[in-house]
Amino acid sequence: MSNTLPGRSSPLGANPTPTGVNFSVYSRSATWMELVLFDDVDDTEPSRVLTLDRHNNRTFHYWHIEVSGLAPGQAYGWRADGPSNGDSGLRFDPSKLLLDPYACAVGVPAAYSREAARGREDTTATAMRTIVTDRRGYDWEGDTPLRRPYSDTVIYEMHVGGFTRHPSSGLNESLRGTYAGLVEKIPYLVNLGITAVELLPVFQFDAQDAPAGLTNYWGYCPVSFFAPHAAYASDTSVLGPIREFRDMVKALHRAGIEVILDVVYNHTAEGDHRGPILSLKGLDNPTYYIPDPEDPSQYADFSGTGNTLNANGSVVRRMILNSLRYWVEEMHVDGFRFDLASILSRDENGEPLDNPPILWDIETDPSLAGTKLIAEAWDAGGLYQVGSFLGDRWTEWNGVFRDDVRRFVRGERDSVRKLPERLLASPDLYRDEKREPEQSINFITCHDGFTVNDLVSYEVKHNEANSEDSRDGSSHNLSDNHGVEGPTDDPEIESLRNRQVKNHIAITLLSLGTPMLLMGDEVRRTQSGNNNAYCQDNEISWFDWTLLDRHADIHRFVKILVAFRQHPDHLAVPARMTLDQVLRTSHIRWHGVTLDTPDWSEDSRSIAITVRFSPGMIGHLMFNAWTEELEFQLPPVNQAQDGGWRRLIDTFLPSPDDISAPGTEPSVQSGDYIVGPKSLALLIAPF
Repeated sequence: MSNTLPGRSSPLGANPTPTGVNFSVYSRSATWMELVLFDDVDDTEPSRVLTLDRHNNRTFHYWHIEVSGLAPGQAYGWRADGPSNGDSGLRFDPSKLLLDPYACAVGVPAAYSREAARGREDTTATAMRTIVTDRRGYDWEGDTPLRRPYSDTVIYEMHVGGFTRHPSSGLNESLRGTYAGLVEKIPYLVNLGITAVELLPVFQFDAQDAPAGLTNYWGYCPVSFFAPHAAYASDTSVLGPIREFRDMVKALHRAGIEVILDVVYNHTAEGDHRGPILSLKGLDNPTYYIPDPEDPSQYADFSGTGNTLNANGSVVRRMILNSLRYWVEEMHVDGFRFDLASILSRDENGEPLDNPPILWDIETDPSLAGTKLIAEAWDAGGLYQVGSFLGDRWTEWNGVFRDDVRRFVRGERDSVRKLPERLLASPDLYRDEKREPEQSINFITCHDGFTVNDLVSYEVKHNEANSEDSRDGSSHNLSDNHGVEGPTDDPEIESLRNRQVKNHIAITLLSLGTPMLLMGDEVRRTQSGNNNAYCQDNEISWFDWTLLDRHADIHRFVKILVAFRQHPDHLAVPARMTLDQVLRTSHIRWHGVTLDTPDWSEDSRSIAITVRFSPGMIGHLMFNAWTEELEFQLPPVNQAQDGGWRRLIDTFLPSPDDISAPGTEPSVQSGDYIVGPKSLALLIAPF
């Protein structure tokens, strides 16, 4: 029989000692705690239950015990008891087995039941288990985070599982949908020119948090902030996910690709007052969550998922910071995209703060000094902070860029006036902050909404497969089906859709700021009109690799355009130059179809810009969102000495004339250029 010692309050979680393992967990209001040990993750009965003594095993609000003879791989959980008073928000239930909030590995038994955690039954046999880990000893082989500047960054938002799960991926079945499977596809990412992958949530999440018969696919329902999601590991041993995640990061770094994690620190999978008791709710509910100010038995819900973490409370603040440090220091990730980041600016009553402690903690933490911090600067409670998110280091998902570009490309009235702002890194939002242009993360599509193919193929969402009668998902899509809802064999409509796809991607990659592409947009991946595929772990969401041949022209277009953007002599912006400095030194001229005569009227559907791309090149970019071709006057250049204008892009032309590889651009002899309907063209010349 193992011996026990009182243990220590620090560090939190389960940590190996020279003779065993020290366990420590926070609970302010608990009156009784048990440590429940299992020989195997799938065991329905514990091998040992240790009751902690509140005098010997408690220091302040920390419960702790050291157990000799235990080793990494040990499965365990906590049980806690105390007042259970709905009016005060306390929800102790000793029949519930609870995950350790500091779990670095989580085991999901075959008998796991989210439904059981919602009811009154004992969950000893059906709950997830925490796994003791020892993170020392992994050979990083000199690997460190890459710290690539934003000015060199092209982000690819992707799903670890969905990237390789489709049978067409060509991978062995055991590798599909895994961290190791992603490693096998790194050459594809390198060939496309991607410099950073932004991974949808990889924290362990509850896959059963979905409508009946469906699976949570996106992962925005965490149960741990430290453990990599076990289902994404081909190595099925209890400590396999940690090793395999590290292997993936190391392999991506060797290829020059950064790893950015989409992190969810605003809510958990425990849902509202009717939701399951999995961890925080059963350990100290009022400490971890923001209560409804009018009814403490329920939750403030600024996340749209039923609960909101108390991010600016001291205990949750520490947990978030420890989590971020862990992923940087021990897992070597390069940055984070914060889901619904505006929630982190709310206080313990849900009110917005002028100077939120957690955001300043993250901004100034020395361990995070070299990491990318990206904010989704809004929340489900109506707080919208795009252009005003706190701090000097944060970049922002620019939802205004997405909406204004969509409006222009589909030809809305009064959409021309906003396009220049979006092309130039949104100075109306960011110029006064004395920040680099890269503060604006420019995107047209992301996981949440239509793919770019569906954006030009569907007028309305088609979310019937989600079992919610299509009530879910946004109805404000700014999309256009161009005459037919969904797939069509009409060659004219397909041609129009194809160039609209290219228009969206070209604007994203040619604009000042940091571009982000959605997985599969480079091959017109479709979700059949589903704009909220969070519960579709199937071919609706997976990357279909046969599209690489079917839409080779789009893939080629994106690849060449990414290479043009990254070429040091093309779209180079000097490092550390502020947006204001860039705009003052770029010699920008605006035109309409006539030089120096832009048409800003509500009826206008066209605009042109001449801009110095780099010290050695100028570009003339013409946009025609009208349904008929337009003839644009060209600025004069020295035809005899420099060779004049050369055509880099014309989205109206069929492939391969739609875009030219560097050095192969055909010359333009005329002083005018015809841009086809619903098209854009980019001409370049030496400067």
